[in-house]
Amino acid sequence: MDQHFIVMMIPHHDGAIAMADLALTRAKRPEIKELAKSIKASQTSENTQMRTWYRQWFGVDVPSWTSGGAMGMGGMGMGMGWGRGTGTGWGPGTGMGMGPGTGAGWGMGCCGGMGMMGTSLAALKNAPDFDRAFIEQMIPHHRMGVMMASMAQSNSQHPQLRELQQAMVRVQSQEIEQMAQWYRSWYGTS
Repeated sequence: MDQHFIVMMIPHHDGAIAMADLALTRAKRPEIKELAKSIKASQTSENTQMRTWYRQWFGVDVPSWTSGGAMGMGGMGMGMGWGRGTGTGWGPGTGMGMGPGTGAGWGMGCCGGMGMMGTSLAALKNAPDFDRAFIEQMIPHHRMGVMMASMAQSNSQHPQLRELQQAMVRVQSQEIEQMAQWYRSWYGTS
């Protein structure tokens, strides 16, 4: 399980890092730029740590992803969306792979290998309201990361990795809540 988790999480983090890089140059709001710096720093550090552990524990480097190698946990191309749910506010939407989610959000497939992320990065790069599009894409991306780390914790054989997974869940959940608050404040969802 630990080997599989690391192989899946590194490209997922790479997708968030690529989105954060884009935000550092395109975002208008300083809050988005600060969040992007934080995401880039934490997930780059986590990737470095996971690569080191992978070498120590499994005796080889983490396999590279090919352009078509984006798959979800267990080989499922599971998608998550973020859009207007029933009632008020924002909640999980639905979507498989890449494409519109329910309501005003976007569905996003996991994981962040350039197969699926390439499309969403292109859409993000050309978004007329970058800050809004960034939040609409980063929330479901983080939700997928939280789900992956939560699921992996119970089966992790290495306590260090379990601690990192717990930190991922905590930090990304806080970032999701912060982005949701900004979204409500900036774009109104009555």
